[in-house]
Amino acid sequence: MASPPRRWACGELLLPFMLLGTLCQPGSGQISYSMPEELDKGSFVGNIAKDLGLEPRELAEHGVRIISRGRTQLFALNPRSGSLVTAGRIDREELCAQSPLCVVNFNILVENKMKIIVVEVEIIDINDNFPRFRDEELKVKVNENAAAGTRLVLPFARDADVGVNSLRSYQLSSNLHFSLDVVSGTDGQKYPELVLEQPLDREKETVHDLLLTALDGGDPVLSGTTHIRVTVLDANDNAPLFTPSEYSVSVPENIPVGTRLLTLTATDPDEGINGKLTYSFRNEEDKISETFHLDSNLGEISTLQPLDYEESRFYLMEVVAQDGGALLASAKVVVTVQDVNDNAPEVILTSLTSSLSEDCLPGTVIALFSVHDGDSGENGEIACSIPRNLPFKLEKSVDNYYHLLTTRNLDREETSDYNITLTVIDHGTPPLSAENHIPLKVADVNDNPPNFPQASYSTSLPENNPRGVSIFSVTAHDPDSGDNARVTYSLAEDTFQGAPLSSYVSINSDTGVLYALRSFDYEQLRDLQLWVTASDNGNPPLSSNVSLSLFVLDQNDNAPEILYPTLPTDGSTGVELAPRSAEPGYLVTKVVAVDKDSGQNAWLSYRLLKASEPGLFAVGLHTGEVRTARTLLDRDALKQSLIVAVEDHGQPPLSATVTVTVAVADRIPDILADLGSMKTPIDPEDLDLTFYLVVAVAAVSCVFLAFVIVLLALRLRRWHKSRLLQAEGSRLASVPASHFVGMDGVRAFLQTYSHEVSLTADSRKSHLIFPQPNYADTLLSEESCEKSEPLLMSDKVDANKEERRVQVSFLFR
Repeated sequence: MASPPRRWACGELLLPFMLLGTLCQPGSGQISYSMPEELDKGSFVGNIAKDLGLEPRELAEHGVRIISRGRTQLFALNPRSGSLVTAGRIDREELCAQSPLCVVNFNILVENKMKIIVVEVEIIDINDNFPRFRDEELKVKVNENAAAGTRLVLPFARDADVGVNSLRSYQLSSNLHFSLDVVSGTDGQKYPELVLEQPLDREKETVHDLLLTALDGGDPVLSGTTHIRVTVLDANDNAPLFTPSEYSVSVPENIPVGTRLLTLTATDPDEGINGKLTYSFRNEEDKISETFHLDSNLGEISTLQPLDYEESRFYLMEVVAQDGGALLASAKVVVTVQDVNDNAPEVILTSLTSSLSEDCLPGTVIALFSVHDGDSGENGEIACSIPRNLPFKLEKSVDNYYHLLTTRNLDREETSDYNITLTVIDHGTPPLSAENHIPLKVADVNDNPPNFPQASYSTSLPENNPRGVSIFSVTAHDPDSGDNARVTYSLAEDTFQGAPLSSYVSINSDTGVLYALRSFDYEQLRDLQLWVTASDNGNPPLSSNVSLSLFVLDQNDNAPEILYPTLPTDGSTGVELAPRSAEPGYLVTKVVAVDKDSGQNAWLSYRLLKASEPGLFAVGLHTGEVRTARTLLDRDALKQSLIVAVEDHGQPPLSATVTVTVAVADRIPDILADLGSMKTPIDPEDLDLTFYLVVAVAAVSCVFLAFVIVLLALRLRRWHKSRLLQAEGSRLASVPASHFVGMDGVRAFLQTYSHEVSLTADSRKSHLIFPQPNYADTLLSEESCEKSEPLLMSDKVDANKEERRVQVSFLFR
């Protein structure tokens, strides 16, 4: 029976193995540790933080993490202590099988530096496995006439441990006929053989029961047993024989399943059942029996499943040929698997930066990746490449790792996104390749100021514009993105004519549209020089300026202004002299006018609008010169009035007129008297108005005169009667004043309605002057009746005189 295995406690093994030391070579980018197998989860392996020169808290800050390829993660980092610990129980036999050296390799990535550290952990074997036989009982046959020294093949035991803990020896239970011999096979395995020491006698003992024990070299020693039953048969004279005794074959890994690899041949000269051979694998491991099939009758070896060079490069097996009499022979068979380029290379991204600032320095690491090809030799040699027209390069690191780096400064405005094609190809025939795409977004940096399409702008605006009207629009483009490309507009601070420019124009900060804040007058402001600033919203913000010239366009809003002859201010009239002896074309005077507008709005033309003597004078169309058109005649009037019109060429045109008075005389003394009484020329419209006023006044005067005459006639009649009465009685010494009430009333009425007509030749209006009525000298008839006062002759005379005076005054008024 097999002895139960003993499990070592962690405390018994951890300290001795840790004392073996830790080899740390941070300078070379490799750290080595060793540890025993079967430690509990979380067991200490090594101090990674210390070996990297970091504090435990800095591991997370630097992005330190474990990466591995194609294997379950066996280790973990303790973020608190910075130690490398086991992620679970580690079984060396499961990892490395019978390999004498079991090393687990993995990598530690320092994320912020894109640096790979190779970590090597050696797994030390402990004696945790006992030797095992495949079968608990084995039946062996032997001829009774077998000679001493005859060897019988026995089953061998397997121990999963290695080194001193592996299988060391076999023991056979005590007996009289057999001994045990251990033979080392070509594969390094120890094979037990049963050796006949004493002749057998089938009649005495037909079956021999033996116990075979396998022992390892561990401390304590572990063992396993199997029961052997030897059956004694009749005589068999000849043992089988292989020719040759060793076979080898080399096949590609991609051969079809069921392919015959080779045929083994053994011979036995015996006849009958003693000469009939049966072939079998001596070491029937699971791996051998699952991969190959051995025909027990023909000795043909064929495949049961596909071969994989990457899994096993060769297979070593031993084939036994046994006859019916239990005699046997063995042959060594080696199947070598040839590598075929059947594995395409692969790329494993370890760390990747998806976004990179455009101001990063050349040599910045973008990605860290590893390449792997399951093939070997040239088939496993890999070449990596990226397109040459990209600003990137590949740099080999350690353990098939590569860095993807920048070779120059990036420009987002030139290329904002990259899709880097990483191509890996092996050197097999035919070569196999694979592609991996690495996306990279270039993050914007505010490295471009807003840009105006033109170096300067100019625009125009008609004068008399309404306030708030749109003048012009400027647009700047910023090739950056986001806030770095959002442009705002402003006007540079300045003054014009003592006022800030901001009182003349404004700009919309978002759209760049300029607006007029006031109505411009061309005669006062003809142009404005502005500086528009475009700023982005980056940090820090960038800006650029552009000049804008604003020109105010003239409108025909000013009529011509006559400078000569000047208009009179005191009622006098300027007079030009033209001698009667003047020839046609004689320059009499020149009308001078200006227009505050410009361009065609200021182009003036002159024409004679009206003349008292048509055809006598002419006016130059563009010069304004007044010249005689013909010879002056004696019948021509001494005073000539000319109305000259000055008109501009605007749309619509504006004009002004001036009256020029020309005196026709050869000498100045001849006209002095006439010039003294000369009136201002009468405008036809003024003459018409004056005529109407005179007619109206004459009509009113005639009506009033008729009324006065009638009134006087009545009064004279009454006065005549009063004279007759006076002559009749001497008793009438005096006459009451009431008899003259009528005369006083007439006088008062005349005074009340007296008026003055004032007519002037140089005015369109005639003035009627109505004095305020005066009733102070008017006597009421009732008062005259109450106050009876005598009327003397002197009073009569005075009354007559007063009456005549009133009549004369009225006539002259």
